[in-house]
Amino acid sequence: MIPAFIALGANLEAPLRQIQAAVEALRQLPHSRFVACSPLYRSTPMGPADQPDYINGVAWLETDLTAHALLDAMQRIELDQGRVRKDERWGPRTLDLDLLLFGNEQINDARLTVPHYGMKQRAFVLLPLSDLVPDLVLPCGTPLRALAESCDRDGLQPLADTL
Repeated sequence: MIPAFIALGANLEAPLRQIQAAVEALRQLPHSRFVACSPLYRSTPMGPADQPDYINGVAWLETDLTAHALLDAMQRIELDQGRVRKDERWGPRTLDLDLLLFGNEQINDARLTVPHYGMKQRAFVLLPLSDLVPDLVLPCGTPLRALAESCDRDGLQPLADTL
């Protein structure tokens, strides 16, 4: 089975419940085993400032699915939870699931970029991922710990709620 790490984010329609429902849906994925979910964090939005804060975390799965089949399953979960894809980048959403890492694979095609293109700059991804696997080394050879220790944590707050 291949380890896969999925970023979780929500800022609309009871975000904590959206994250909890997404984790439950990921637990049910066929040909996969749910390993863990990171602690959750509250973060300020990257996009328009006139939107609510996000709740973020990272889920860890082991899967026999292909990266594209996993992406399809993740997008079904988003749609089932009311995600509406808009042209606005980084806007508010009920649920955002991003495939961060898929084993040591490097994928760059029309539908999928893995490792996720922005993960090295986003504290709301680096810290929860580091909570799960602090000694992880990214496919490019960069230690996750170094990125997590040097990232800007401004606006990121741990939540007391855990999954």
